[in-house]
Amino acid sequence: MIRTLLLLGASGDLARRFLLPALGSLLEAGRLPEGFRIVGAARGELDEEDLQSLAGDDIPAEMLAYRAVDLADHSTLAGALGETSDPVAAYLALPPALFPTAIGSLGERRLPAGSRIVVEKPFGEDLESARELNSLLAQTGLDVYRVDHVLGMETVQNLAALRQGNPVLDRVWNGEGVELVEILWEETLALEGRAGYYDHAGALKDVLQNHMLQLLALIGMEPLAEGESVHERKIDVFQSVRIATTSRRARYTAGTLADGRQVGPYAEEAGVDPARCTETFAEVALRVELPRWGGTRFVLRAGKALSDRRKLIRLHFRGGGEFEFGIDGPEDVVLRLTGGADTPIELRAPHRDRLPPYAHVVLDVLGGTSALSVSGEEAEQAWRIVAPVLASWEAGSVPLEEYPAGSAGPP
Repeated sequence: MIRTLLLLGASGDLARRFLLPALGSLLEAGRLPEGFRIVGAARGELDEEDLQSLAGDDIPAEMLAYRAVDLADHSTLAGALGETSDPVAAYLALPPALFPTAIGSLGERRLPAGSRIVVEKPFGEDLESARELNSLLAQTGLDVYRVDHVLGMETVQNLAALRQGNPVLDRVWNGEGVELVEILWEETLALEGRAGYYDHAGALKDVLQNHMLQLLALIGMEPLAEGESVHERKIDVFQSVRIATTSRRARYTAGTLADGRQVGPYAEEAGVDPARCTETFAEVALRVELPRWGGTRFVLRAGKALSDRRKLIRLHFRGGGEFEFGIDGPEDVVLRLTGGADTPIELRAPHRDRLPPYAHVVLDVLGGTSALSVSGEEAEQAWRIVAPVLASWEAGSVPLEEYPAGSAGPP
């Protein structure tokens, strides 16, 4: 098990809000290896005391070290790690624009055998840039772990377990049994100060192209046979996806959020360039052209500043009835029968320690496994799927609709 985590971008939002708390949870649960250490690295002027403050009380000082690093100078990376010959997990908790520089420096540093480079989404901004990033990572000769934290959620592990071990449900988990599959990622929050990132991404690139397509793959893939890789089965799904002719995009106008706050139009938010026509709502319809899914429609819908928070998957059965499970709370799994009764179904995830999603991701990284990772081909296939949608939007073929903040979305 890897015992050194090089946390590049230790002073950033991702490290502070997610990675350091996840490491604290693992330490409390006794899941970190003996002698584990965190080397926090950033360009800003910090010290061990600052890093300890960021880490909080859950991580002891003796486990932490801080090093000032210039990503463009690989010698500073060498200084951060010392002369260790043990494998290292180099976690790029950095803005995507810094990935190429950091990856190049890590390649020059020649990390010990068994080391891994950990890359966060967004993995590129289109198919071409994803291919370029894959090529750059391959040149390092190191193992690469691409993070999509939705795969670390215990509810999503429930989904994988459900697909793998439920032959009764598998009989209706197909085009003959299912008329429509909805994947919803609807939020009541508005921009919340994220204009610097969000206005360059929008709803489609922020969550639909990555989180939601990963969920689609887990729903659509065949149960694993002995010796098969989950990545192979997910790629089968991605390669079979065909975008329908219709998609929708919209952005919110002034309104009242679900929590009662008044917000102005998205186009007037600080840091937003209205000329970009960035969407805060995206809906894409598609087909999965595998024998299992003939005749089933799939609809993926994501949005901000909506009336209800719904992050869930819903299967609509032919002849009536639904199967629904929450992704990010509520974590209910409910079968709605044709007669209208709701039957709760008890599903247990592989891990019942209630660790946060990033804790499961970190365990996967340190353990040298990749069950919760995204392969390079998956990342490229996801961009291939949304490429025609992006092209039609950029060409102005799909109008940018509007909806009041706090409403159910565009009419």
